Amino acid sequence: MFSSGVSIFMDNSGKTPLGGAGRRSSGPQGTRLFSTAQLRQYSDAVASAVDRRASVHEPVLEGLSAGLQLQRFTLRAGRQAIGRGSDNDIVVDDPSVSTAHAWIINQHGRYLIMNTLSTNGTFVNDRRIHETSLKHGDHIRLGEAELVFLTRESGAPNPRRLRWMVAALAVCLGLSALAWWLV
Repeated sequence: MFSSGVSIFMDNSGKTPLGGAGRRSSGPQGTRLFSTAQLRQYSDAVASAVDRRASVHEPVLEGLSAGLQLQRFTLRAGRQAIGRGSDNDIVVDDPSVSTAHAWIINQHGRYLIMNTLSTNGTFVNDRRIHETSLKHGDHIRLGEAELVFLTRESGAPNPRRLRWMVAALAVCLGLSALAWWLV
């Protein structure tokens, strides 16, 4: 049974709650029992270990500075709080980052970053901002912590460039066919 984040376990008869020192480490069939807090920690650890690929539909913030390297935070719809406090959606454990430092907001597929009166400020591409739109490759600095906003993976073709290449190829093929037909 779960009650406000605290697990209560019963003995085999189902009558006596076991807690503290008397709590069993496994259920009647040998199933290990976890508290809500333990499950949340396990879920967070697994979620942070997943290497998500950046896309226009699922952009990511990727850590650049020491302590954040190789960390990726997938952005979702709505508003996400960023800061040092553990109650933020994106936790940046750096003493120069305020407890509630900034918000990233998805407005109709466009991502905005907004400073929330942080002590050390929020910077995008080395410009101090209060609020600004983000685009692929923007460097974000919260205090001394640095992240990059990605909407595609490095080395992946730029969709706009790919469209131009296809259009140019179609024009070349059309001109070649016309030249062959005229000759």
